[in-house]
Amino acid sequence: MPGSSFGTMFRITTFGESHGGAVGVVVDGATPGVELSEGDVQKELDRRKPGQSEVTTQRKESDEVRLLSGVFEGKTTGTPILCILYNADMRPEAYSEIKRLFRPGHADYTYLMKYGIRDYRGSGRASGRETAGRVAGGAIAKKMLARRGVRILAYTLRAAGVSCSTIDYDAIERNPMRAADPVAAEEMTRRVKALADAGDSAGGIIECVVSGAAPGLGDPVFEKLDAEIARAMLSLGAVKGIEFGTGFKAADMRGSEHNDWRDASGFLSNHAGGVLGGLSTGQDIVFRIVVKPTSSVAVPQKTVDIDGAEREIKTEGRHDPCICPRIVPVVEAMTAIVLEDQYKRQAALRG
Repeated sequence: MPGSSFGTMFRITTFGESHGGAVGVVVDGATPGVELSEGDVQKELDRRKPGQSEVTTQRKESDEVRLLSGVFEGKTTGTPILCILYNADMRPEAYSEIKRLFRPGHADYTYLMKYGIRDYRGSGRASGRETAGRVAGGAIAKKMLARRGVRILAYTLRAAGVSCSTIDYDAIERNPMRAADPVAAEEMTRRVKALADAGDSAGGIIECVVSGAAPGLGDPVFEKLDAEIARAMLSLGAVKGIEFGTGFKAADMRGSEHNDWRDASGFLSNHAGGVLGGLSTGQDIVFRIVVKPTSSVAVPQKTVDIDGAEREIKTEGRHDPCICPRIVPVVEAMTAIVLEDQYKRQAALRG
């Protein structure tokens, strides 16, 4: 399937469907000799797996990963690494009643128009379950980046209409919303649970901060660092927008206000989000993404079937009422993949 690979010198290819036998990833370009275990990958997958709380899908998947190649005696060999997660809690029969209907907000219609066939079992490749492979690949990229002193941290900044008033990194993994403000997290959770009880869903905003990235990463013109990060984020099905640094607020600023300038001590502002001219400045790389409300809702909606007849549909099943908590590790993973790829491209440029 074209479009299932991402990256150039550090490259991932994900595979599998939501209710198929397994999902996973093949990682090519890992630096040889780096210590890597299944536990390193599992730690990241456990942050993404379903059934973590009342604000995530109750599908029961352990998402236990196996590394089937590319690792020998606890170290990467430089050859492709295959990570596989076998699906356990598949219920394709849950979709039998709607297999001829186009679900609002889903890829049912567009996949059928492109391929002439579609996997109606939980959206197949269009399911968020595909991101498990990305997280596994990102875990490997994080191991490479840790040796370079790079840290990536994402968190829920806003969800269900509630925004964080403070940013406390220590709070992120201590609440079910993965919000950076424990007080806001409580209200987010309450609203998301209320929407779930009503059969509806909520969206939000995820912020990501990268620290320790070297200056000069990225390529001018078409493959700017911010463009590559944006491509990675917009490849996630739930993401509908992205901004860097000051972002869209720049529309109301003067150039003299927005320009990032420096003195002998370094940069004095970071309105551009750590990227100037498409290249990293060495400052924190800061961006935010918009996550749409989950498309699968039990609220009755109008649609049509594959014959064009008007129908009513309710998408029953086990779905995340808000994608924000589980997309946080996915955002980190895709960011790590972009950055490790950029480091390797930079090394190749300089010979």
